[in-house]
Amino acid sequence: MRLFKTLTTLALGAILALPAAALADEAAERLNQLLEPVHTYRANFEQQILDGSGQRLQQAEGRMWLSRPGKFRWEVDAPYAQVVVSDGEEVYLHDPDLEQVTVQALDTRVTHTPALLLSGRVADLTEAYAVSRRQQGTAETFTLTPRSADTLFEELALTFYGEQLGVLQMADSTGQRTAIYFSDVAVNPSLPDERFTFVIPEGADVIRDSH
Repeated sequence: MRLFKTLTTLALGAILALPAAALADEAAERLNQLLEPVHTYRANFEQQILDGSGQRLQQAEGRMWLSRPGKFRWEVDAPYAQVVVSDGEEVYLHDPDLEQVTVQALDTRVTHTPALLLSGRVADLTEAYAVSRRQQGTAETFTLTPRSADTLFEELALTFYGEQLGVLQMADSTGQRTAIYFSDVAVNPSLPDERFTFVIPEGADVIRDSH
């Protein structure tokens, strides 16, 4: 009798687990449907960083360009100018105020770089994250939980409006949250290769990060 109960419990657990697994697969498939057709992307953005209590630590705005896989340009206008460029092999971070450029090899792990989250390969994204989905009116929000502990973020959320990405939110282990709001979006515009080429300014200090 005890063996029968054990087998029944296991069988019931397997049956109950099926819908959750099916929903997860469905969410990942839907996210693929939204991201896979996007080869290039251009948008303005506003970024807000909040601490664990909801207090705003920082607000910035600027522009971004993406070309999958692996190329992006992220320009912050205010409050402090900053440029981040990836040519698909290396990432350049330029801080004009410090007259400094940091160069490092592109980390293709999509759990490490928010820009790479969008510019990377979709298959890598769904392999690195467990995906869930919820619908509220015309908004579709996908919550991504890293499968590995080796990540900068504990949770990511992408919200689409009418199949267009509108908000990217991230939460780290300290409770700090980052929200990026996109506007004036153009999907699959023609972008010149020069957009993803960074020329180091004359006189700038160059720091090469080998990690």
